[in-house]
Amino acid sequence: MATTTATRDSKGRFTGSAPAKGGTNLGMVAGAVAGGAALGILAMFGRKAALQAPSALAGNWDEALVVEHQAALKTFDTIEATDEHNTVKRGMLLSHLKHALLKHAVEEENVIYPALREIGQREAADALTKEHGYVKQYLYELENTPVASPDWIAKIREFRADIEKHMQEEEMHLFPMLRSQLSEEKNKALTLAMNKEGFKVA
Repeated sequence: MATTTATRDSKGRFTGSAPAKGGTNLGMVAGAVAGGAALGILAMFGRKAALQAPSALAGNWDEALVVEHQAALKTFDTIEATDEHNTVKRGMLLSHLKHALLKHAVEEENVIYPALREIGQREAADALTKEHGYVKQYLYELENTPVASPDWIAKIREFRADIEKHMQEEEMHLFPMLRSQLSEEKNKALTLAMNKEGFKVA
């Protein structure tokens, strides 16, 4: 392997001649790979932080979940404003909706619903978890129906009607009840735990 002569400049950076003909600078290659990997990791964490930011900045766990509900309904609005010619847009919006709802489900199923069970609301928590199963079923059916089909947009509207009932039950009854029965410290802990779960899947 060819060697290079190198010195450090006043700022501590390497300077020197190029490798002899036929040589390779493995250090530069390794540095570029490591730098690329580091940038990739930073980009991933940046994306996750950006996706979780609206929830994390909303305040308490219940307020954050309401923000996520509202964002999902806005996506439904956008989908319903499309027609059968907007197949690419419909597909992209469905992917966005799916990711948002599945992240939301992880936050609720891993943190909020167990807290509901702890205060004696086991049946309510189990019912909500079951409804999340139907959300996944809707998403599956939508992904397997041609987006230009009248059946697709009809299924979207049916899905929205069902999910709005689910959201209303949470926002108007179960979330306020849970928050009122927990101490301020416990509510803060629940918020931190929920944001942590959301960040994992953002």
